[in-house]
Amino acid sequence: MEEEKKESEVPKHKHKLEALDHLSLGISIVAAILIGIGIGIGLKALTGWTWMLWLGIFWGIAAAVLNIYKVYKKAQKEFEGMEDDPRYSYRAKYGDKGKDEDD
Repeated sequence: MEEEKKESEVPKHKHKLEALDHLSLGISIVAAILIGIGIGIGLKALTGWTWMLWLGIFWGIAAAVLNIYKVYKKAQKEFEGMEDDPRYSYRAKYGDKGKDEDD
């Protein structure tokens, strides 16, 4: 009985940790691009080819897009259960049309 109660309890700082997780997306985008630029500069210095800098920038942008995609999929998984909730079932069936919109 106590084990079931412990499993259903929400950790005290869960909402704060989720907020920090979402905040870290912006930081990870900037960090991915800066790391890509750093790799590009390093490769350019080693090889002398200018296009290696652009390759590093591309890798950084690709890593940032991948981070965004991962967060999107995680958020999508979190909100899947909302379709069955009666408060949101109308929107799940008919879209996001508001009552005050003109047709």
